[in-house]
Amino acid sequence: MAPHAEDEPTGASSNGHTVPVNSGEAPLEPGVKASIAQGKMIEFPRAPKFTDKHEEREYLKGRLAAAFRIFGKYGFDEGVAGHITLRDPVEKDCFWVNPFGQAFSLMKKSDLILVNHSGQVIGGGENRLLNTAAYMIHSAIHKARPDVLCAAHSHSIYGRTWCSLGRKIDTLTQDSCAFHDDHVLYESFNGVVLAEKEGKDIAACLGNKKAALLQNHGLLTVGTSIEETIFWFVSLEKCCQSQLLAEAAAGSRGEKPISIGKEEAAYTYKTVGSPMAGWFSAKPLFDVIYKETGGEYLQ
Repeated sequence: MAPHAEDEPTGASSNGHTVPVNSGEAPLEPGVKASIAQGKMIEFPRAPKFTDKHEEREYLKGRLAAAFRIFGKYGFDEGVAGHITLRDPVEKDCFWVNPFGQAFSLMKKSDLILVNHSGQVIGGGENRLLNTAAYMIHSAIHKARPDVLCAAHSHSIYGRTWCSLGRKIDTLTQDSCAFHDDHVLYESFNGVVLAEKEGKDIAACLGNKKAALLQNHGLLTVGTSIEETIFWFVSLEKCCQSQLLAEAAAGSRGEKPISIGKEEAAYTYKTVGSPMAGWFSAKPLFDVIYKETGGEYLQ
């Protein structure tokens, strides 16, 4: 005898109606039928679209300046080390980057400098000092990865500490599932990246992944948006911190942390590891930094 309708599992939709659920056909809301979730997905915010590339440039420069303020807030600055780049939407073989020596927490849109494919500063703020390592690493990545709009690297404390172990992170938590089979270990350290070959080697190692652990150096993340890139960096830093704590706690008891199964990690990745998931997850970071600074970085 077939089960009665009332025996079938149900859930509440956004309008309060009771609806049947399934095992997860909807990619963003596992358990809700795709037809129901599709209507709700329209409510999700989206990045603005531009027909004028110069307007897009100004908007993105503002977001890049906000990204530096976020890095400063989280303590990802260490002296003059660290850089975030934005592929210019007008001249796509050029990128915007922070001027060498400018504090992340004071960064404004007008401070950013525009660098061409030859490493020449061709526009931007008054301080036009270019960090050579920034050019060598980021120019190689932007050239190798046309899909990458933004790339970020800094010497954050937990990231660089984890990178001294010469290992990729394990999938220990739901958050770390975003990096499941989507990050690499660059197993080399040759000092400050001042050579073109080193930058190309890093880009080649990164391949089509979203993140790289640069051994004895620090974290590197990329994305199809500034927001996505910044969230991957913030999240990867916290994943490194989490694993350092988990291994220390487990090790004191002669144990090891429990990893998430490959199948479960791959399934969770589809929800938390997509470009849209990264962009949306970063929205609170950007909203808060705007509120805290009064949008000063947009000057």
